[in-house]
Amino acid sequence: MIISDENAIIAADKFINYFKNFSNLEDYLRHVKKSVITYSNELGETTDDFFNMDIHPEEMDFDIRLVGDRFKSIPQDYYKKMLRIVSSHNNEDSIPGRELRLMVYEKNSNKIVGFIRLQSPLINSKPRNEWLGKPPDLKIFNRHTVMGFAIVPSQPFGYNYLGGKLLALICISHFTRKKLNKVFKKDIALFETTSLYGSSSSSSQYDGLKPFIRHKGLTDSKFIPTLYGEAFHDLHDMFKEWNNGEPLTDNKASSKKLKRQTKMIAIIRNSLKDENKLKEFNDSIRMALNLTEKKRFYISEYGYSNVREVIRGDEDKLIRGPNWDKFELDNIISWWKRKAGKRYEKLKQEGRFRDKVELWTSNDHIQIIR
Repeated sequence: MIISDENAIIAADKFINYFKNFSNLEDYLRHVKKSVITYSNELGETTDDFFNMDIHPEEMDFDIRLVGDRFKSIPQDYYKKMLRIVSSHNNEDSIPGRELRLMVYEKNSNKIVGFIRLQSPLINSKPRNEWLGKPPDLKIFNRHTVMGFAIVPSQPFGYNYLGGKLLALICISHFTRKKLNKVFKKDIALFETTSLYGSSSSSSQYDGLKPFIRHKGLTDSKFIPTLYGEAFHDLHDMFKEWNNGEPLTDNKASSKKLKRQTKMIAIIRNSLKDENKLKEFNDSIRMALNLTEKKRFYISEYGYSNVREVIRGDEDKLIRGPNWDKFELDNIISWWKRKAGKRYEKLKQEGRFRDKVELWTSNDHIQIIR
């Protein structure tokens, strides 16, 4: 598809004017979050639903609730609403493939401490392939692997009590593995996730969790961040008009927004005759690429001793390792309590313990990126 030079300039300027607002990934995340959340409608009286109490971790107990009508527990809409006002990410409502969503409550207070979304893993991963020594057999790999896409503590629980680490540990517990096996109808043995920040940060909430979770390098993906809000919708409508009323991709396509944006960029490049504008456009896209980072990649083998060999196809049967019992939920929470207790006591001693619920609102200066 080729469009007129005039239209190509209009479309190019949309991209240029959008990306010139950001100097780093945090700027972009803030802009995206502000553009997708409806503050007045989202919040209501929900601040009371989140944990902000002053309790020593040793006195806490947790209730892990499955989300969705089939589990007759937490409604999907409630989960999505609460996650939206806590997480800096624009978490997608409609996810292709199987997934399991969890909400974690502190049992004694009945307050929310975090959100989890687990689903089928990404197909390509450089650090995974390096760990395996070759690309996996996808049939074997998909049978045994799950990925953590949202592991988000509420605040101030995350800050005061190492809440992100608790949620990550819940993900790799035998409790969650068994739930995944039932929902996914698989034999899960490998957990994967990536950090929000990568090459610009020396650590993440997943560090310091050996032997449960281990860092395995940086991802190698580079992609252009997607446009949000009016900027994307204006471009989508223009390209649909220029394409005889048809969208650039099928409405049922997976990742259709990213695919449509990728096609827009290609069409603009192929259509621009103004060399100065083409250079300005390419410089803008190059700058946008630099907003993204290689992510820190982490895995857990749920206490099995031969996950790598099974996924490589070298062995058929999973074998429990010497750390198997450590992955039982009670043992994992006990391990976390020791870590979180030290954190809690240090914050109390230094006067840095927080008690304000932190949400994405229209009134506060937003400081949380997670």
